[in-house]
Amino acid sequence: MIEAEIYKALGDPVRLQMVMRLANGSPCTISQLTQDLGITRQGARKQLQVLVDAKMVQLSSQGRETRVDLDIATLQQAHRFIAELERRWDQRLAALKSFVETEFEH
Repeated sequence: MIEAEIYKALGDPVRLQMVMRLANGSPCTISQLTQDLGITRQGARKQLQVLVDAKMVQLSSQGRETRVDLDIATLQQAHRFIAELERRWDQRLAALKSFVETEFEH
């Protein structure tokens, strides 16, 4: 289930910060993306690999730099999953409310 990989990837503060930086829609180089995060280039590569494995980002080489792009489709998939959970909980709460109102009207 890809959603599990997405949420696992977002569970780390460094990776979450990377995704937030990419959320403006502009690709970044690894250097730009990891500036002020307190990690080495090797550490950044490891963190980015988790995001790549979760299909949240795509890497592409441009000369000596590596460009990082956010994959919006993957985030939309995660959003749809959470929206479905929210819809189900709303249904359950509505059923509970109806039950309680019916039971206490008597």
